[in-house]
Amino acid sequence: MTKKILSLVFSVVALLSALPAFASELVVYSARAEQLIKPLFDAYTAKTGVKIQYVTDKEPVLLERLKAEGERTPADMLITVDAGNLWLAGEAGVIQPVVSETLERNIPAHLRDPQNRWFGLSLRARTIVYNTDKVKPADLGTYADLADPKWKGRLLLRTSKKVYNQSLVAALIAERGEAEAEKIVAGWVANTPVEPFSNDAQAMEAVAAGVGDVTMVNTYYFGKLMEEKPASPLAIFWPDQDGAGVHVNVSGAGITTHAKHKEEAVKLIEWLSSAEAQSLFASLNMEYPANPEVPADERVAAWGGFKASTLSVAKYGEYQAAAIKLMDRVGYK
Repeated sequence: MTKKILSLVFSVVALLSALPAFASELVVYSARAEQLIKPLFDAYTAKTGVKIQYVTDKEPVLLERLKAEGERTPADMLITVDAGNLWLAGEAGVIQPVVSETLERNIPAHLRDPQNRWFGLSLRARTIVYNTDKVKPADLGTYADLADPKWKGRLLLRTSKKVYNQSLVAALIAERGEAEAEKIVAGWVANTPVEPFSNDAQAMEAVAAGVGDVTMVNTYYFGKLMEEKPASPLAIFWPDQDGAGVHVNVSGAGITTHAKHKEEAVKLIEWLSSAEAQSLFASLNMEYPANPEVPADERVAAWGGFKASTLSVAKYGEYQAAAIKLMDRVGYK
């Protein structure tokens, strides 16, 4: 073989090795349950031919796994719930910035990382649910109002250990300052007659049973409970409509730092943000689409419209440590 031919062969090999690796298969680590992601992945595979393997586990487990695997990770994408968890993944360096006009167009700025390391894909509101036999909507107003002594013995809480409540308190700190937020949370604790519940469904069932009159939950828990027990004397109230608006959070995704198929993984997130996928992504868990151009599922829309907070959800991560310390100081278990 002549030197000229050898040189040409080496040039072609070098060119091919420099090209991006296009995937016929992607690997996703997901803290979102299998039944909430598999229908989406199946639809994407049917559309593109790209197969998707996925691993589901708790958020902290997946984060530690990505840290431990480092460059050896097979994961191309991380899907998780709560902006606080997404922020932690970004700060841990396990997901990377993405440049995408599609994602910037489809996902509002306050629902994505300022550095574009992660993007919200569905919304859940953490709102007030009350016993319709004991409370009138006119009795309710804001999250802060639940610290008023008139709710003594009437407010039920979910544990402070869950990131959803940590994010709610982080939002209070970001909006009102730490001193005022501490007064509010201390008032919540003073008003609850029993130990905090381990999940939102238990708290709502206790409200329905008369243990308390009001609680704060993620909207999809309300939807699921009312489908199972439609006769429950419960209703949603949208707080802070004359102020910051209802506290909202996201489930979302980011491309792993050591993704082997970055370009194809970006295409998947872009598709998940599209009108084609958003309805399915949100409706599977009775959430709201993050893409404002996509209407909510009719079951969710039936709860009524509301003004949502436009605080950057990244603040939930930034103030998470302060929120945890605050909750500990006031005895919120």
